[in-house]
Amino acid sequence: MDTETRKNPLARRRVLALMGGAALIATGCTQGEQRPADKTSHDPEGRASADGPAEGPDGALGANFNEDPDSVTFGELRELSASWLRGFVPMPEVTADAAHQRAIAKLLDAHHQGYGTVLSLKFPYNHRPIPRPGSSAMDKELARVDRVLHAVLDTVDVLGIGNEPFIESLPEDRRSGAMNTFYETVAEHIIAYRKKHFPARCRTHLYMGALNHLDKPDERTAATDRWLSFTRRTPEIEGVDIHPHVAAPQRVRPYLDYILPRLRDGQKFLVTEFSLVQLWKLHLKDKIPARFASRYQLPPDTLVWQVIKEAIEHPFPEEKWRDFLAMSPWFENNKHFLRDQVGHFRDTGRLAVATYGVTQGAAMTENFGPDKQPWLLNSLYANRTVERADDGSPAHNYGFFDDFRALQRQQDRRGS
Repeated sequence: MDTETRKNPLARRRVLALMGGAALIATGCTQGEQRPADKTSHDPEGRASADGPAEGPDGALGANFNEDPDSVTFGELRELSASWLRGFVPMPEVTADAAHQRAIAKLLDAHHQGYGTVLSLKFPYNHRPIPRPGSSAMDKELARVDRVLHAVLDTVDVLGIGNEPFIESLPEDRRSGAMNTFYETVAEHIIAYRKKHFPARCRTHLYMGALNHLDKPDERTAATDRWLSFTRRTPEIEGVDIHPHVAAPQRVRPYLDYILPRLRDGQKFLVTEFSLVQLWKLHLKDKIPARFASRYQLPPDTLVWQVIKEAIEHPFPEEKWRDFLAMSPWFENNKHFLRDQVGHFRDTGRLAVATYGVTQGAAMTENFGPDKQPWLLNSLYANRTVERADDGSPAHNYGFFDDFRALQRQQDRRGS
């Protein structure tokens, strides 16, 4: 397909979307809602019940910026028709005014612009022991948590307690139970804070953070069982998050088979990250398809990772990038992974929110080689491997962008 033929009809819409996003950013609030400590919460959409949080999301699909809020604009979100946005805050970055931390500020802006929001708290203890209850280190962490809660509670829709705790902790802390104890302490502190400051109701729903590698039997341990047991027996916790980054589509199902029977009736799950990045990595050292090599006059023994590296260093025309993916069976046969998995998640009737990565971040492209995790193949926009359009807008990534737009539903928009 000719690249310019596809882009030109979109140029005016892209410019308008980007201009609209810029205007809303200019007028949007960049601070958290400052509320007296004893104020009872409210829900401007009228969705709150008399004795609990506002009605929660049900099967929504949103966009995810992870730790890099500057990597996506509201104009790009509008072009995707996205209605939800997720990111995580590295807790060491939290200072006296948490509302100024970049991820939090982005989500507060998103809230005031009408987006549903999901914030995950990331505690990076993968290189040092996790704090023990009663220690000065735990006191410092809880003080940071309080700053975040002051900025976001009753504003963000979903708060994830932990990002990827089973990766962001030491093996010995997972084996000993210290990791579980830490996160249970944090969760109980958040519950108590919410009850004190919002005794009647609060729009923010609490979920325990994300479980990884549940498709591998040896990763289903006493620690993961305890994680879900705590989730199940704690009335204020509404479910658990999962991050299925897998090597085959069928390896997502074991996550659901593991968590759903362990949740109580009425609890739901988040999927704030999911992808086939492990599958993509398996093919980085493959030879490129002969048809692609012939069309673009490349040596037939060129490897997949070498083409990606070339696209990073010298972004391709959109047609060339599309051909590269469409002619590679490992990608072409899985180009509807996003569509299919969201369908499976929704079919359970237990999905709260799933979110998917928007852009190719800078870290994804640094020192790219055969052993690099190819996260950039997942993204909705091919903003670092494809030339930008004449209006400056990024190219749509093949397969995923169109499916993401098609999966958006009016019922998932806040206030609908």
